[in-house]
Amino acid sequence: MSTPLINQLGIVKRNIVRADKAAVEKLSRYGVATIHEAMGRVGLMKTNMRPAWNGAALCGTAVTVLLQPGDNWMLHVAAEQIRPGDVVVAGCTTDNEDGFFGDLLATSYRAQGAAGLVIDGGVRDVKELEAMGFPVFSRAISAKGTVKATLGSVNIPVVCAGAMVNPGDVVVADADGVVVVPAAIAQQVADAAEARENNEADKRARLADGVLGLDMYKMREPLAAAGLRYID
Repeated sequence: MSTPLINQLGIVKRNIVRADKAAVEKLSRYGVATIHEAMGRVGLMKTNMRPAWNGAALCGTAVTVLLQPGDNWMLHVAAEQIRPGDVVVAGCTTDNEDGFFGDLLATSYRAQGAAGLVIDGGVRDVKELEAMGFPVFSRAISAKGTVKATLGSVNIPVVCAGAMVNPGDVVVADADGVVVVPAAIAQQVADAAEARENNEADKRARLADGVLGLDMYKMREPLAAAGLRYID
């Protein structure tokens, strides 16, 4: 039976188990699409999660935050729990697109060694975030400010943009989206991503030489069986 949400509010878990550093480093070499495919086509956040500025990308271990709508108190609380290489991942108790995060919090997070932020809400100060090179992925850009009045929690399991994220999981984000890799299988997924990348490099070379996907993937017979006809 699931724990009622009310019992998970007002909690800061200070000691979390993070994914293996070697696995995180290896995952950082690959794109979101490759990792998603290597993991069995699971783990993606919703497609409305986009980089706040062009070129933003990140990979790191999750410090999770549960926010209340229009309230960024817990993002400040989370700063104390950040360790170098962490990505703060914030969900909200209900849909909200206010500007929870800006350049001041980014400055604080960077000082603690954060690799970026993923938030199912809004952010602002985008020009400054880009100038800082601080990677942020969010569902919205909003100049609307927030208050500091209601408790959420830090380092509990959260749902962020449709994906379950546990503290210490690996979060990877780039122009294709955001994917979550459970800490327990991070090395397995990293190895599978490497194998997939090597396989795709061979296919890319063959396609560049003019080989058709129809032949490389042996599609002609199943297409004919499905009823595809060519008419001259």
